[in-house]
Amino acid sequence: MKEFENLELENFVLKKTDTSVINQAKKHWDSIAKPLGSLGQLEELVIQLAGIFGTEDVHIDRRCALIACADNGVVAEGVTQSDSAVTASVAREIAAGKSNINIMGAAANVDVYAVDVGMLHDVDCEGIIRRKVARGTGNIAKEPAMSKEQALQAVQTGISLVGEMKDRGYQLIVTGEMGIGNTTTSSALAAVLLEKSAAEVTGRGAGLTIQGLRRKIETVEKAIAVNHATVQDEPLLLLAKLGGFDIAAMTGMFLGGAVYGLPVLIDGIISSVAALLAYRLVPACREFMIATHITEEPAGKAVLALLGLKPVIHAGLYLGEGTGAVCMLPLLDIALHEYRYAHRFAQTDIAQYERLT
Repeated sequence: MKEFENLELENFVLKKTDTSVINQAKKHWDSIAKPLGSLGQLEELVIQLAGIFGTEDVHIDRRCALIACADNGVVAEGVTQSDSAVTASVAREIAAGKSNINIMGAAANVDVYAVDVGMLHDVDCEGIIRRKVARGTGNIAKEPAMSKEQALQAVQTGISLVGEMKDRGYQLIVTGEMGIGNTTTSSALAAVLLEKSAAEVTGRGAGLTIQGLRRKIETVEKAIAVNHATVQDEPLLLLAKLGGFDIAAMTGMFLGGAVYGLPVLIDGIISSVAALLAYRLVPACREFMIATHITEEPAGKAVLALLGLKPVIHAGLYLGEGTGAVCMLPLLDIALHEYRYAHRFAQTDIAQYERLT
């Protein structure tokens, strides 16, 4: 298909949201006995889901979180509080059902899968989905993160994972990641995509001193310069220069939403950057994205603004692992319950509200 020519993924065909169902869903909300639009973005999200599924009878009872796990060579620059061994440790905990995303996911009825797309170390755990592209990336402060072919492979992996989850009966995908050093790679990508300085987009990640933050900013600046990265670079090349296998796989997941007709939830800054790269590759995939929360990382708000998406939750979240996105699901469940079961003006003696200009 034409949209995928530059991505070399001709076998994939995009779904389209159903505009007629979108209009029906809008009328349905307006028929409910309450002030028009009074549930704000929750109404908009139900309408979006109806368009994605092509029916007003929306169900998201079966949902999963795909946690892309990968290591980043830039850790060698001292930009993190932890070393790369933590990536495998947390991935093992996720696969065993014991990490933060598992605990929070259980409360929101989410099945959680850890996916090894590029960890340095293999994890001896049956729960890991093994899709390793390579054992970590190059150090972006000295060289490209990966080859363009590896970036493409990781993106294809993300697309395919969405298809596999749909075949298992899942109706919604939560994106998440685990990879020490990935707030550095995402900051480098954000700086280029937003055309902002490293200082404007780089935060403390999982925790850094003032000196550590300064080192991280300098590393981001160096990575952009060494790799001659510019906003004019095509997205796959930019991924290869500055990204990580986790970011590339999540980029594929957002594309997969459009390929397989499933809503895909954006988590924090790393997930947001992946969503922006997917949008740069195939703009139509934005219709299948849901922005869940505004991260505390400096670039978070600007990345979502460039995507034209509005986050719902403003709660100072930055844990990662898909945890912020999972917090969105109870709100969606409540909105869908209201949409299905609330009484309508026609069932009451209340006059229906009109849209006034």
